Amino acid sequence: MGFFVFLPLILPLTAVPIARLTEQHLHPRGAARLLTVISAVMAVCSVLCLGLIGVVGTAQIPGNPLPDSWSDPEVRHALPYHETVGTAAMWLLVLVGSACTRTVVRHLRVRSRARRALAGLPVGPEAAGDLAVLPDRSPYAYALPGSPGRVVVSTGMLAGLPEDEREALLAHERAHLRHRHHRYLLTTQLAACVNPFLRPLQYAVAYSAERWADEESAQAVGDRRVTARAVARAALVSHAAPAPGFAAFAAPTAAPGPVPRRVAALLGPVPTSRNWPPAKTPAGLAAMVAAAGTAASALCALNAAVALLVVLKAVTPL
Repeated sequence: MGFFVFLPLILPLTAVPIARLTEQHLHPRGAARLLTVISAVMAVCSVLCLGLIGVVGTAQIPGNPLPDSWSDPEVRHALPYHETVGTAAMWLLVLVGSACTRTVVRHLRVRSRARRALAGLPVGPEAAGDLAVLPDRSPYAYALPGSPGRVVVSTGMLAGLPEDEREALLAHERAHLRHRHHRYLLTTQLAACVNPFLRPLQYAVAYSAERWADEESAQAVGDRRVTARAVARAALVSHAAPAPGFAAFAAPTAAPGPVPRRVAALLGPVPTSRNWPPAKTPAGLAAMVAAAGTAASALCALNAAVALLVVLKAVTPL
């Protein structure tokens, strides 16, 4: 096994090319799902390997709470056991845990505050009262997940759009709620907290979720050009950033020029329904590389965990 246990920490780099190519060859729905699965698997493997390295590397430090048998030569031979490496891994786990906890707490706090702010407001008549209109001149709109989910839009945003584009906006936000895009966003945010190499996938999933909702909106209103105009107009009038982890109409992402790319995609043909790119394309090759990297990451992590369990069972006295 040896130093193969470190591979899951760098194998997320194999997914960077597919994160940049999915929008050209996949339906946004397939791109969001594929990249989210890759992010989740690689993040779990990274955490597992950090834990294994930390346990073995710190087992021989005096005063540690681990059983004495875990510092036997057989255990140290199974994984890299340098004390400095093990201590660094444990500190990294602490940082990862703190970052993930902050992300989840911030997400839940924002949702709770938004729910309390909307509790006393009347709701709109559309779609069984899922619409909440806030009397605010600042133009914004976002999907607030929950049971039930709510579409939150300000009077400033509604005033800046004609009637047909308002319908496109509401259809976009309802698509976010219906497909639970906040789960995709939160999953990739947590994965990026675990391993920074997964951050490009986080940005790609955020963009794909917006494109997915754009396509749903265009299908609902029956006119792709209306949705394209709504995205462009909302981006021109909107200045407020969306709440953390929420999907917002025409919200900026870290990728360059997301709104112009979304508008161009809406003015083009309907994207293909395929969930995997053709094999003889750059995206197909990138997808195979990402799949191989994900499989290798899972195998390395599983191999390290099983080998360590076998060794620990052998050296632990009955």
